[in-house]
Amino acid sequence: MATLVLTAVGTVVGGPIGGAIGSLIGSQIDGSLFGPADREGPRLQELSVTTSSYGTPVPRHFGTMRAAGSIIWATDLVESSEENGGGKGQPSVTTFSYSSSFAVALSSRPIASVGRIWADGNLLRGAAGDLKVGGTFRLYNGYADQQSDPLIAADRGAQCPAFRGLAYCVFEDLQLADFGNRIPTLTFEVIADDGEVSLQSILAVTQPDAAITPRLAGLQGYSDQGGALHGTIDAVDRVYPVACDASGSRLEFFDAHPMSPPVVRLPEPAIDGSRESFGSVSGRASQRRAEMDRVPDGLRYYDVDRDYQAGLQRAGGRAQAGRSRIVEFPGALDATKARKLADDAADRAGWSQERLSYRIAELDPALGPGRVVSVPGKPGKWRIETWEWRENGLELELLRLPYLRSAQVVSDAGDALSPKDAVAGPTKLTAFEAPWDGIGAADQRQVYAAASSTTSGWTGATLYAERAGSLTPIGASGSRRSITGRLVAPLPPSGALFIDRHATLELELDSSDFVMLSALPEDLANGANRALVGNEILQFCLAESLGNGRWRLSGLLRGRGGTELDAYSGCEAGSPFCLLDSKPVALDAAKLGDAISVAAIGLADSEPVIAPIIASGRSLRPLMPVHPKADPVSDGGLALGWQRRARGAWQWPQAVETPLNEQTERYEVGIGDPDRPSRIWEATSNSLTLDTATTAQIRAEFAGSDLWVRQVGTHGLSEPLFLTTIS
Repeated sequence: MATLVLTAVGTVVGGPIGGAIGSLIGSQIDGSLFGPADREGPRLQELSVTTSSYGTPVPRHFGTMRAAGSIIWATDLVESSEENGGGKGQPSVTTFSYSSSFAVALSSRPIASVGRIWADGNLLRGAAGDLKVGGTFRLYNGYADQQSDPLIAADRGAQCPAFRGLAYCVFEDLQLADFGNRIPTLTFEVIADDGEVSLQSILAVTQPDAAITPRLAGLQGYSDQGGALHGTIDAVDRVYPVACDASGSRLEFFDAHPMSPPVVRLPEPAIDGSRESFGSVSGRASQRRAEMDRVPDGLRYYDVDRDYQAGLQRAGGRAQAGRSRIVEFPGALDATKARKLADDAADRAGWSQERLSYRIAELDPALGPGRVVSVPGKPGKWRIETWEWRENGLELELLRLPYLRSAQVVSDAGDALSPKDAVAGPTKLTAFEAPWDGIGAADQRQVYAAASSTTSGWTGATLYAERAGSLTPIGASGSRRSITGRLVAPLPPSGALFIDRHATLELELDSSDFVMLSALPEDLANGANRALVGNEILQFCLAESLGNGRWRLSGLLRGRGGTELDAYSGCEAGSPFCLLDSKPVALDAAKLGDAISVAAIGLADSEPVIAPIIASGRSLRPLMPVHPKADPVSDGGLALGWQRRARGAWQWPQAVETPLNEQTERYEVGIGDPDRPSRIWEATSNSLTLDTATTAQIRAEFAGSDLWVRQVGTHGLSEPLFLTTIS
């Protein structure tokens, strides 16, 4: 009833906005008389996600808020396929993926930017502006001069709107594989304004000339879902008390519970001699209700520390018996501020049950609706709720304000299962050919790609065989980062016979969060802690972190996997390092072909990352023989011998002959430069005897030259083994 009366009166006095104010005041009176529902304010939309339906209002956002938005344009899904596998003896698998382009309306007022974006609850876009999947993101801030999006214009032609006055974003070719090949449900961190939200900004569109002074302290975001103006003011008033006055030349909004002292002290009450009104002789009448169920028990809000999920703070820090009213406020707050607002709302509701009717004879210009005054004989502050001219004076309806404001108590927002926001860094790539491990076909290259990145947000890369600038897809790296880096100092040469307990290797890894573990010598015998350093494969016992991604390795076992000659040469500073664990990816030899370089393209790579294959051809090359012998015979000849090794046979079991693993057993024995030998012999076993005449001839012609042997394999020659120097 009071709502209808005061709406009509307000409309007469202040026009439509006066009617809105009257409705606001009247609804407060009606709520006090008839009792409000258990929940107050616009219901928080904690499960709201992106939709696409006609007639859905686009809210106005202030400060920083998490909002869903409405899809306003979309294309059909675009299908792409990729064939994997199909190597020798393996079936091929065709994988289909889909992408889509679409636009989402975010706010019906301009915004500054968009921060994080959540898709199906996971991060699609991080705080640094990086998309976690493939695609392109564009934002249109909603200003009056914004142009049409070129992608939408290409689809809609001359009918394409620019959506001026509407903030929206466009996703182009967003990859949907991580979302079940469908457009995911999205929510956006909309950054409309910097700093705290003000009542001035909320009401600026409808009331540009109003005097608006209340400060909404601690309010970091607010969403106006539309509707009548008085609904917006009423929603704010439940948490931040707002008073308004339309009696002057312009509408004025001010704090209804100010910290400042009362504007005026009321005079003594006027007496009504007719005895027909309240308090006829005294000129005052008080009323107090003790209905604690009308006091709000808590405040629901959007908690900024929980990624803007709905939070609840109880007045007094705990639920009160007999109270179940919850104030719902569509604003973004931290937990401590929300607790303070909940306490203040409960205090105001408790104290406001004391009302006072008071009559004065004259109207002071300082008085007006919403002003705070003091009353003779009554302590504390009183707010003028209503005033009415009568023949016997001016009758005021006063509302008691809390005597003291509640203290601010630090409160906890609770745990939030926030998705990790790791920025995808550029791809680091090391490609190498490893010695054959004895598994699978002996005539296929064993090339590995060790893809990595400087950040944990890296999600993998697509791998390609690179031939003269042409890229051929050969698979994916997976999302696990290989441990890679570079030598800080040179690694000196080594005889590669025993564990060197004195030599150390210092390196800088590509990411500071990489961790390497130590191992016992017994573990090294089982293949632990294998690493590629330059061209050499070695193992290490101790790994010591030096901080900032630097490590010192010691207890080195050098020249593993047939890389003794590389150990003899040592490694210079800057040589690549790669831990040979399970993370490097084996590449399909059939797809790789004869390529000598591998390329990778990840989410954060603007150009392909190309790496030459280290030790290309190593897996097909036979191993250098060992255990050389050169013994003179009694007739003046020379008996040469050696022990063969076999690719893929890395154990030396007793009483078992070393396997051949080549089509035939053949060797070359030569004199001088192995690439341009001065003399050469062929052998079909692991020994060769030079007769007396031959021995005498080479001693005469090649004195001081080296005699060596190398194995002739199916696909190439081994490194030469030194046998003796001709003397």
